[in-house]
Amino acid sequence: MILVTGATGTIGSEVVRELAARGEKVRALSREPAQARVPSGVEAVPGHHRDRASVEAAMAGVEAAYLVGVFGPDDAEHDRGLVEAARAAGVRRIVKLSAIGTGDPRLGVFGTWHLPGEKAVRASGLEWTVLRPSAFASNTLSWVTAVREGTSAPNMMGDGRQGVVDPRDVAEIAVAALLDPGHAGRTYTLTGPETLSAHEQAAVLGEVLGRPVPLHDLSPEERREQLLAAGLSETYADGLMITARFIHEGGNDVVTEDVPEVLGRPAGTYREWAEDHRDAFAPAG
Repeated sequence: MILVTGATGTIGSEVVRELAARGEKVRALSREPAQARVPSGVEAVPGHHRDRASVEAAMAGVEAAYLVGVFGPDDAEHDRGLVEAARAAGVRRIVKLSAIGTGDPRLGVFGTWHLPGEKAVRASGLEWTVLRPSAFASNTLSWVTAVREGTSAPNMMGDGRQGVVDPRDVAEIAVAALLDPGHAGRTYTLTGPETLSAHEQAAVLGEVLGRPVPLHDLSPEERREQLLAAGLSETYADGLMITARFIHEGGNDVVTEDVPEVLGRPAGTYREWAEDHRDAFAPAG
């Protein structure tokens, strides 16, 4: 049995789908399992990374687990708790989703969010793999409404370039690490084959869609105002502001060879992702 936490998320949903397609026994942890869209044969169970009892129940009889425990600055202890629950339940192999730049002091508090979980993983005595993906290609789905309406989408990252990675590549590597002990003890920094700024992504998306995708570059003040308006705490908003500045100043202008090394093929490009998801940007109705 393989447990997937964050089973309805960007990566987790793909991990569930790929494991099920391979015929593996999969248990999907979801806040609302009755509404979770999972493949036939997948066991959907209720739970949340902050609810230790539900996590412990989900770990019963599990051999390998995909762990997603950080969604904000207050999750470090719960991230560590996932590892502790896995070890207590006799899980043999764990794969933790982390983030690129973890531990980099230039990232401020954001660079520390995954550290307790990563340290717990490495000290667990289990077979472990840590995945540190760069910006997801799917982050541009936040532009859907603006693209459909023909208005400018907000850009929080300025001209900073990032090694935009296809979430499907991240999920495929997670599956490989869950099934193959040859990835134990590895920390993979996962990027696409090139770095792109938001404006370069918008240009690619515009070419795929056949219409312009204009962006509006937010000032630091506008960025913070939008984050707070979205309901984020001041601590969370300030942490993301530091991250945005880090990216704007070129801190995430990084490409690695970890994706092709693990998958034995080139990493997917943003253009390929955009072509495969063009329908998501089509006018409603």
